[in-house]
This record gives sequence, structure tokens and C-alpha cells, in this order.
Amino acid sequence: MKKLVLLGGGHAHVEVLRQFGLRPVPDVELTLISPDRLTPYSGMLPGLVAGHYGFNDAHIDLEPLARFAGARLVQASAKALNAARRNVTLDDGSTLDYDVVSIDIGSTPPLQGIAGAAEHTLPVKPVKEFLATWETFVTRVRAGEVRSLAMVGGGAAGVEVLLAMQHRLTQTPLPYALHFLLITDTPQLLTQHAPGVRATLTRSLARKNVTVHCATRIARVEAKTLVAESGARIAADAIFLATGAAAPQWLATSGLDVNDKKFININKYLQSTNHAEVFAVGDCATIANKVYPKSGVYAVRQGPPLAENLRRFLCGESLIDYTPQPRTLALISTGEAHAIASWGALSFHGNWVWRWKDQIDRKFMGKYRPPWRSP
Repeated sequence: MKKLVLLGGGHAHVEVLRQFGLRPVPDVELTLISPDRLTPYSGMLPGLVAGHYGFNDAHIDLEPLARFAGARLVQASAKALNAARRNVTLDDGSTLDYDVVSIDIGSTPPLQGIAGAAEHTLPVKPVKEFLATWETFVTRVRAGEVRSLAMVGGGAAGVEVLLAMQHRLTQTPLPYALHFLLITDTPQLLTQHAPGVRATLTRSLARKNVTVHCATRIARVEAKTLVAESGARIAADAIFLATGAAAPQWLATSGLDVNDKKFININKYLQSTNHAEVFAVGDCATIANKVYPKSGVYAVRQGPPLAENLRRFLCGESLIDYTPQPRTLALISTGEAHAIASWGALSFHGNWVWRWKDQIDRKFMGKYRPPWRSP
């Protein structure tokens, strides 16, 4: 009996569970370790914040999915991994041995690079903590405690969540005007997207009276104040953070090969480059010599080849290659039931793009709710 441990309930691991439920692997003891029974789907987070979706619409229930896969669900967080001894230490101090482990634990906000960020900002990730404070924050706004809101981060995540928050907060008439700010250290927003996408988004932000500060690197955060490297001070009653991804700190001491940013180095088979029995996907891992963004789209695409390679590795068979796609379709929501599509140099937008995105997201979520069927 071989012990396969899935560490984290991320986008790729839910597909592994589904595939192992559809095609069980004999003589394998499967364990899923996740701090939460309900795991969020990042593609629907802006819609959830905006009020287009309910909580359950945007979360996958891991318990019935694990049961379908014949897996044991352990609700805990990993605090350490010892690659030499092949075990994982959980937050309650217990350890779990493995023959094969797959890591899909996402990333953490890079708070270490901005002084005061941990004390004075609300990171968008981890999503659970963000959502836990969101409804309370809405109440504070309606009580008049918050008049201005800043988002630090000019990528798709920062823009989408800020516009989603604006949409939700302005649905109820307020006796005062809310001021929204978007700050990025890059010369322009959405640098990884085509000029047409940026132009459409810039018009949308201007129409919605969002103040945008580009080329503004934040040096430190004080109470209700962002201080730029230039010395400029930007006031905001609430400050949110969506500034990219940092690796969970314990990966650096795991014995796994990591890159200069402490993400796990993996090969084309999604294996650790120095421990063949360790697989890793999603934001916590990077394929050596490949450049691609930390995005949920890639984690979703890694699910099927990860499931196949785990199956093959357990059965002693040759593995299949995974190559990150050079171009992905991005559907960027703008708060209301409207979205912008970005595909290479092409861009288009409209309410119909939102409906298209909604169909894609609901179809994805439907795969991980009973009854489970083959594609």
C-alpha cells in the first residue's frame, strides 16, 4: 500500500481527486491535507465580492469530493516538509509520512518587501482571511467609518477586486462619496496584456472616478497612509494589497530545490527537480527555465497532467510532459456584469463577455459537484 498525500486543496488537486474517483488506483492510500473544507475558486472571487455570486457558488466542498476519491480529508495546515525523511509536519505538531506527495498550497502576499504592510493593509490572499473581513468591512463603510479605499497592485487581480468592491459598496446609496484609489509601481496597468485591454480598462476606471497612481513604488505603510519611495504620501482609510506572490516560508527549509524567490523548482513532469517522489503545481512552484505568470489559469491546466503523472508514477510507468501554454485567454471583470477579454494582441469587451465568463466558471465548478462524470 503506497501513501499518496495531496498537500493543499488548490485548483489542480481538486482535479486529481476527481480523476482518482473516476479511475481509482489500486493499493494507494490517498490523503488530502487542507486547512479548510471549502476551497475558493479564484476565477469567481471578483464576482463573489461584487455580489453576483453567493459564498457556496464560488467554493468547492472538498469533503464529498475526497470521499468520492476514496481519500481521507485532514483539516490542517502544513508547517514543514522533510524531503529526506518523506514526511509533513502539521500545525498541531503531528507528522504524516508519504511515499509520494503533491504540493498545491498557493502563495502568500509579499509583505516582507513593504514596511508596515503586515500591520496596516488587508491582503487579498489568502482568500479565506480576505473574505472573512469583507462583510465586516462592508458594514463599516455603511456606518460611515470608511470614506476612501486604496488597492496596491496594478495587475488583473488588483483591478478586478477593486472594481468588484466598488460595485458592491455603491449598490446601496450612501450619504457621502466613496473615494477609490489604485496604486501600482509599473508605468501602466496590466503590463502583461495588450494595449487595447489597457485602453478599455483605463476608460472604465476614469468613468468610475477611480484615481490611478502609476509608477508609484510604495516604500512603507503607516496608519491610513501609503508612503511612496519618492516621499509622496497617499491617504486612504482602508488599504488592500494585491501585489503578486511570495512562497510560503517553510518551503525554503524543506530540502526541496527552490529558485531565488523560494518557489519549488519543478521539471516538465511537474516533479521536484531533486526529489522525484515530490510533485508541485500552482503558484508555489515554477518550471525551471520557463517564464509564465502566477495565475489560476495555469493551476487549472496543470490538474489533468498532474493526475495522470501521479497515477503513472505510482504504477511505475513513464510520465507525460506538461508545457505551459504561451498564451491564455483572460476574462477580466469590471465590477458590474461586464468583462474584458484579452487574448494575445486581441481584446473585446461587453456584457456578453461577462456572460461567457460566467458560463465558463460555472461549468468548471460543476465538475467538482456530484454527480461526477467523465468529461
